[in-house]
Amino acid sequence: MSELEQLTPVDAPEEEGTPQSMWALVRLALGIVIIAGLFLLSGLGNLLLVISVLIAMVMLHELGHFATAKWTGMKATEFFVGFGPRLWSIRRGETEYGVKAIPAGGYVRIIGMSSLEEIEPADEPRAYRNQAFSKRIVVASAGSAMHFLLAFVLAFIALTFIGRPNASVVTVSSYLSIDGTAQTPAQTAGLKPGDRLVSVNGTKVTSPQALSKVVHSSAGVPVNVTVQRKGATKTFVVTPVDGRTVTMQGNPLVNRNGPAVGYLGVSLGEGTAPVHPLAAVPQSLGIVRTVTAAAFAGIGHIFSPSGLSNYAQQVIHPQSSSQGSGSSAQAPASQSRPESIIGAVRTATQGADQGTLTLLEVLISINIFIGLINMLPMLPLDGGHVVIAAYEWIRTRKGKPRYQADVAKMMPVVYAFVGFLLLLVSTSVYLDLTHPIANPFK
Repeated sequence: MSELEQLTPVDAPEEEGTPQSMWALVRLALGIVIIAGLFLLSGLGNLLLVISVLIAMVMLHELGHFATAKWTGMKATEFFVGFGPRLWSIRRGETEYGVKAIPAGGYVRIIGMSSLEEIEPADEPRAYRNQAFSKRIVVASAGSAMHFLLAFVLAFIALTFIGRPNASVVTVSSYLSIDGTAQTPAQTAGLKPGDRLVSVNGTKVTSPQALSKVVHSSAGVPVNVTVQRKGATKTFVVTPVDGRTVTMQGNPLVNRNGPAVGYLGVSLGEGTAPVHPLAAVPQSLGIVRTVTAAAFAGIGHIFSPSGLSNYAQQVIHPQSSSQGSGSSAQAPASQSRPESIIGAVRTATQGADQGTLTLLEVLISINIFIGLINMLPMLPLDGGHVVIAAYEWIRTRKGKPRYQADVAKMMPVVYAFVGFLLLLVSTSVYLDLTHPIANPFK
């Protein structure tokens, strides 16, 4: 959450309202519009959506640090989207806000994040390292707290606007393929996958059996099927086909010598029902708790001796690492293999292709995973700053000067940890590029 960059005259922020600042802002806006247009014209709208959402998530993480730093009186000098060369920036008070060229996240610079950082003597009272232990812990953990808050909000949105699976909600899942016919009766009438079945001939559809009872007894007889589609109610007249007269994959639907049985030519699925906002609050908390427990177990597995050994084998023999399946019968490979940002973007985009609910589920998992990873007790992660603050609080005796940990002594361990992270990230990027995990939603 910090970057030890020093401003130079060449790299200084533009003054607000100057021609240079306005022109830089126009160039930035124009560049964003062009890039977004290229994505949309290439049919990559969901990819653009996922990238934008992930950048927003990272910046909300940084906003957590920034807002709590300001609230506790610390000095934050920079708040940037992206890394690398500065594209545009503006200074408001003591803080420079802006955008940099590489959209791989963002950062906030809070002065005095460690005892090794050199700052102006006048700024020492507002440096992070000189604040009360409680303030330091709040600021250091605010980023991860923001991810858990985001996960809760996403779960609440999913429950109240989309809902939970409900057996009494029956939907059109897909069309069946009936031999010798270009379209099923449902297709001919205008029913579409995703339609929620409301009633058939006035009988409310509360289960697949309720629909089948009417349809099966109406072979060759038109029936009125009412559905909900994108918030609108529509009624279609469908004439069920006689199952005795057709075949599917070479097999008759029913006994040709038996009674007539009508079919619409669709497979049915379980839909969702929105949850009342008051009920959605505890249910959202339950979702966050459940996903957190699963993510915690997954992280523990990845960093266990067996997990690291398994991952090393996947790197050495990458062909075996892309054979995962997202079906309930088989554990997806991602459960035993960490994904890089490239893999996370791919998975989220595949989720978006499946629908809003699936995308929200993926984003909830990503937020919780990032929140947990950031709280690992080692610098440069946020959890490292929390541990140092807690350690100094424990070592400080009442009536004695505040104990200050010697961060320099920790640096060999920090360098080793950073090296391990770089190795993990580089190998996961390699695997995600050369042997991507199979689509977990198929």
